[in-house]
Amino acid sequence: MLTFEQKLAVLDSYPELERKNVSLGRVNYHFEESRHDKKTVAYHLHPNGNGFVYAGLLDGYPLDDKGLVNIRDYSEGDLRALLDATISALAAYEPAAPAPSRKKRKAQDSRWTDAEGNVLELKREEDMWYLYAGLNLDMAFETLQEAEEYLAEEGFTRAEP
Repeated sequence: MLTFEQKLAVLDSYPELERKNVSLGRVNYHFEESRHDKKTVAYHLHPNGNGFVYAGLLDGYPLDDKGLVNIRDYSEGDLRALLDATISALAAYEPAAPAPSRKKRKAQDSRWTDAEGNVLELKREEDMWYLYAGLNLDMAFETLQEAEEYLAEEGFTRAEP
């Protein structure tokens, strides 16, 4: 188990972290370059040895309801591994794209025709792409790219709206 001073020394060795002294002798460390809403990497490091590191974007750590891991009994190597993983995850975070509105989804629906005049309708429903021949379901695809590749291979081209 690292002492409070040793934990501070480890955290101070990360130039990307900014130290913030808080109440009752506790210390927080912020990562201002975080691409996630979460900026506090180390939370309430206390002179009694207790403290927390945010690991909410990581797998394999025992988290509390705020995504924090108690580092009271961590070795220097374990603490550095956790900090490295957390900082990397926060720096690389990409927020999920909002779901397209219903109106946008309808705009993505398309009509496809072949040289013989056959018509197929490609429609997005939920998280899948469905290909219809009239009212009959012909195929289902997980991605738009898969659907468009299939249609091209079968000799279909997108019809003008």
